[in-house]
Amino acid sequence: MTVLVVTGTGTEIGKTVTTAAVAAAALAAGRSVAVLKPAQTGLAPGELSDVEEVTRLVGGGVTAVELARYPEPLAPATAALRAGLPPVRPHEVADAAAKLAAEHDLVLVEGAGGLLVRFDADGGTLADAARLLGAPVLVVAAAGLGTLNTTALTTEALRARDLTPFGVVVGSWPERPGLAARCNLADLPEVSGAPLLGTVPEGAGALAHPAFRTSAPGWLDPELGGTWDGAAFVAGASAS
Repeated sequence: MTVLVVTGTGTEIGKTVTTAAVAAAALAAGRSVAVLKPAQTGLAPGELSDVEEVTRLVGGGVTAVELARYPEPLAPATAALRAGLPPVRPHEVADAAAKLAAEHDLVLVEGAGGLLVRFDADGGTLADAARLLGAPVLVVAAAGLGTLNTTALTTEALRARDLTPFGVVVGSWPERPGLAARCNLADLPEVSGAPLLGTVPEGAGALAHPAFRTSAPGWLDPELGGTWDGAAFVAGASAS
């Protein structure tokens, strides 16, 4: 796997922190890593972009690339149109990722919002970029009520486009998970047809380097370069 596309079942569920965790695990294994953000929208003054946040969390060592930035916090196609700026198109995302893949062991492409959020007026999406790349897609999901439905919809949409769901990561695992979150751990693989590959703890994005970089492999399955024991974690959550 050279290119891994990271999408989510919605917004504000931990895509960027999960992307940083995967990058940190790869760096710990001695791999060279690039992170590509096709479109960044809605940054407040002084706020770090997603690729800048990844760099902060892992403490450098990644190649960070952003293709476009739009001022309003909207879907990329709408934000580009309102700003009078050119949109990002799927082939541009695929071309940029392919160039990075020629020079790095792993390229992480982090989408904006969910899988089918539009990049341009023609309806191009992150899924179209993934298909052009022939890349697997990691789905970042929420922990609690509603996540089974949104995760199933996302993985069904991937398969409908002949894309492979690489797995599911819970992007913000609560310190004190409720019954729904605990039950969802066991149910997510069944409803999504994809393995559960990690649980990133709530608040992980507040960590600073080197704590984040050294902790991240423990949140991720070996398939993502980590040391997380999924079976033991699910069993422990179910028993609590």
